[in-house]
Amino acid sequence: MKTISLCMIVKNEENTLKRCLKSVRDIADEIIIVDTGSMDSTRQVATEFTNKIYDFPWVDDFSKARNYSFSKATKDYILWLDADDIILSEDRVKFIDLKESISSNVDAVMMKYNTGFDSQGKVIFSYYRERLSKRSNNFKWREPVHEYLEIGGNIINSDICITHAKQSAVHSNRNIQIYESILSSGTKLSLRGTYYYARELKDNGRYKDAAEQFNFFLKSGSGWVEDNIAACGELAKCYLLLGEDEKALSAMLQSFTYDLPRAELCCQIGYYFKSKNKFKHAAFWFELALKLEKPQDSWGFIQHDYWDYIPYMECVVCYDKLKDYDKAEWYNERASEVKPDSQSVLYNKMYFEKRKIKDEENFPKEEQNHVTAEVSKPS
Repeated sequence: MKTISLCMIVKNEENTLKRCLKSVRDIADEIIIVDTGSMDSTRQVATEFTNKIYDFPWVDDFSKARNYSFSKATKDYILWLDADDIILSEDRVKFIDLKESISSNVDAVMMKYNTGFDSQGKVIFSYYRERLSKRSNNFKWREPVHEYLEIGGNIINSDICITHAKQSAVHSNRNIQIYESILSSGTKLSLRGTYYYARELKDNGRYKDAAEQFNFFLKSGSGWVEDNIAACGELAKCYLLLGEDEKALSAMLQSFTYDLPRAELCCQIGYYFKSKNKFKHAAFWFELALKLEKPQDSWGFIQHDYWDYIPYMECVVCYDKLKDYDKAEWYNERASEVKPDSQSVLYNKMYFEKRKIKDEENFPKEEQNHVTAEVSKPS
């Protein structure tokens, strides 16, 4: 059986660290905690699980802190987690099996990172991360923000999932401050850094600046294909918020030059036409999303609802607007197969039942064309 070092960097994580460590203590053969300046009881919590606790002065560089934590590891493989991550019971069983079965020629293991969930706890956002790596390879973390482990060799995908169990969403401008501190020093960002800087600009409401950075990234022609596709969608959102609709549509369509269409972008185009009351056009793009095969091993971002539930629900609205009520009802039934407890699905069922009971003349006008999707548009 291979041994595993768990390496973590933490700061003021007293509310989440115990939950994380309890979920992994049966997996890790040693736990290494690197504290970057906690002012709460984080260290005290950590001492319940390990005596390998180290201080590392924060220098606005996540990679430096993570590389320091990796330097303290002594076991065969290194696992990294954030304090608000957990490993669920079914994944712990798989992880222990992996420890027993993993071949010594495996250099790194990619694991799915589940970070978004609906009201029923179903995963709606996930992507793969380089989660387990062979210590002897001495892989290094790169990038000061949105860091990644630069791995190579024999890399395998695993069906083990890491669950991001963030307790509250707190927006911070820390990342954008780090990026702009780097730029103000005269240092250029890497291409990856440019992409994530653009995302930070967008999230901070600086849409014009974000659009410039996304365009710079895309025009380089050297970005990772998954980042290129995502950048097109993010650029389109910026243009829409700037009132430049034609540029937004062009950005969305540009995504198809990098790979086969992705459901997220097809739905984004569907929303574009829906906002202009072009429901036939919108329905075309939502239906195209339903015809696509979801990538199974892609390391890019996957927003799962855009591959079934959302386009089903949006087709309900579009065909209702087009007065094709049978087709609208059919799509609502398909949506109910995905999420039978959806309040929107149940509301629509009642709406269609009323239509069948009352003939068209007596059907109250205020109840016509009033189905609902109640799903989140791309943010």
